[in-house]
Amino acid sequence: MDIRDIFKEKDKYLDKEVTLSGWIRSHRDQKTFGFIDFSDGTCQEHLQVVYSDSLENFNDITKLSLGSAIEVKGTIVKSSGKQDIELQAKNITLLGDCPDDYPLQAKGRPTREFLREIAYLRPRTNLFQAVFRVRSVAAYAIHKYFQERGYVYFHAPLITSSDCEGAGEMFQVTTLPIDKIKGEVDYSKDFFGKMTNLTVSGQLEAETFALAYKKTYTFGPTFRAENSNTKTHASEFWMIEPEIAFCDLEADMDIMEEMLKFIVSYVLENCPKEIEFFDSFVEKGLKEKLTKLVNSHFTRIDHEEVIKILKEAPNKWEFPPEYGEDIAREHEKYITEYFNGPVFIKNWPKDIKAFYMKQNPDGKTVAAVDLEVPGAGELIGGSQREEDYDKLVKRMEELGMNANDMEWYLNLRKFGGCVHSGFGMGFERLLIYLTGVDNIRDVIPYPRTPGNCEY
Repeated sequence: MDIRDIFKEKDKYLDKEVTLSGWIRSHRDQKTFGFIDFSDGTCQEHLQVVYSDSLENFNDITKLSLGSAIEVKGTIVKSSGKQDIELQAKNITLLGDCPDDYPLQAKGRPTREFLREIAYLRPRTNLFQAVFRVRSVAAYAIHKYFQERGYVYFHAPLITSSDCEGAGEMFQVTTLPIDKIKGEVDYSKDFFGKMTNLTVSGQLEAETFALAYKKTYTFGPTFRAENSNTKTHASEFWMIEPEIAFCDLEADMDIMEEMLKFIVSYVLENCPKEIEFFDSFVEKGLKEKLTKLVNSHFTRIDHEEVIKILKEAPNKWEFPPEYGEDIAREHEKYITEYFNGPVFIKNWPKDIKAFYMKQNPDGKTVAAVDLEVPGAGELIGGSQREEDYDKLVKRMEELGMNANDMEWYLNLRKFGGCVHSGFGMGFERLLIYLTGVDNIRDVIPYPRTPGNCEY
């Protein structure tokens, strides 16, 4: 039996005998009785275990230390304290002792920086119990959304010879003896016979499935060898990337909005205790923020119009907005406040976007879109993909790309190609938004960042 079951149906278990296994989160012993804050990890709530000197092993129980694994047999009763119910113990058995140098002691609240140093113990704290349960529930919500709508789940390759974004910030995969390589590398002698890397995106491969199944999505790890130490960057992170055939940019935005509202609603409904915890101890007003998003109108506006609004704003910008350029975090914040809700910024300048994006008739912009949400900035980025073979080849040539290396991708435009679109959403960025925990290192179990690859 789990503690979760008891809290779900408290009345059903009142005055019933139960047997539970879990861990001691705190322990107060007195002369003739004691209290154990008991958790088995199945829910955010803990159960208070009360024991008395009527137990044969009372003296041994009083010595049980924080972190120890125990089995408790007893009766669920109404509590006279702050909690609704408690467990009156009839027998407590030690299953796994815990020494006094256990890092998670009851005195003081450990900092998040300290907990990163002992990441293997983070899930035992209230904060990270909540974070990683929300991560699990949100992941399920993503699959639920797409599966219920007929999408095929596609497992994109993690080792690839193509660079989706043309960024060049990729981790190289090789079996060559690095310490012996001098001068130019002969990749024909490498494991795959060519240069290969860890993927930065599964999009290009997902397009091949979209043009067979109509609707597909990837949800898996991606990698960036970017030497960045900001709160929102990691070298390994998870991405949700749907690709949809016969779908233009407007329909793409419809899907983004529906998907995001579905996920947020699902988490609000299925993680109420976790959301309450975050609202109380991490980000005041979090529940209200998430509820407002679910009920919000999502504005749609061109990039050019956004720049016009920013230029006319009374603000003194650290980074002055300019036509044809990207927008900064301060601009994202202003524009969501200006429209009092989420904003789709669409039709971006061609020169700052990826090669595969649909070129608009004006020759200056592409059918790309970023979704900006209040309090988080950019959360989703997508585009209609260029389906015109000649235009795509020309754009690749302009960017100095080798079209021969991407023949398979270009052939999608020759062999029954059609209008198609897609988008990408960083899972950890979504979790930052859902939990209020503002550092990507604290919403992924074992963060991989420059200079850090522990565990």
